[in-house]
Amino acid sequence: MTGMLDGRTALVTGSVQGIGLAIARELAAEGARIALHGLAEPAQIAHAEVELHRAGAPEVRFFEGDLRDPAAIEALMAAVAHWGGPDILVNNAGIQRTVPLAEATAETWDAILAVNLTAAFHTMRLALPGMAERGFGRVINIASVHGLVASVHKAPYVASKFGLVGLSRVAALEYAAAGDRASGGVTVNCICPGWTETAIIEPQIVARAAELGGDRAAGIASLMAEKQPSRRLSDPSEIGRLALWLCAPHAHNVTGAAIPVDGGWTAQ
Repeated sequence: MTGMLDGRTALVTGSVQGIGLAIARELAAEGARIALHGLAEPAQIAHAEVELHRAGAPEVRFFEGDLRDPAAIEALMAAVAHWGGPDILVNNAGIQRTVPLAEATAETWDAILAVNLTAAFHTMRLALPGMAERGFGRVINIASVHGLVASVHKAPYVASKFGLVGLSRVAALEYAAAGDRASGGVTVNCICPGWTETAIIEPQIVARAAELGGDRAAGIASLMAEKQPSRRLSDPSEIGRLALWLCAPHAHNVTGAAIPVDGGWTAQ
């Protein structure tokens, strides 16, 4: 049985858990080799490797790389290129800290921009020329609804995600004519999740639950009511399936998009 991504290599940053692992799992199920990446203990890495092999990946290899360090990113990308890719690049790794603008420190700003935006700039500039040469490539940047709308106490995060959407659109334009329909072309898109059940939103759930007597379910419901009209969290697997769809040959003309998965948040 063959998969849509047989022979392709996918690098998914921050793929040892959460949305990144969910995306890697979907790509693996269609036959992609997975370049695993993230900050994790050996046991967590081993668990992710087993899970991706079980999903269908013919090969899985873990690659180190501190995304705050451009030299480390260059080494990471060179190692993945030597391994045979990437044909698919998913910039998923990200960090968030909520703080009022007046209280945000230079260190907070620098850390969030480095991981959420600057790292994607470096991985894209290093990956896209090879994709263009091969006539096929997919860059999927995991932005956020906060790449489309703002929220209080999230200035560095919102700035990084707005920047990521803009960067993706420029890259989409520059590589729009690479390849053709038969080869699959080169596309660059953003997925913009709203409230999704991942570790990154856990501090906000805990804080809201504390305001409501420690009731976690009530904390989640309160967050949903404030922003997300569907009042439902997304599951990471749903983001994974959208990423897989963007990798399909039929998506060759979907480029420069910022696709919200937000229960109507950005429609308001």
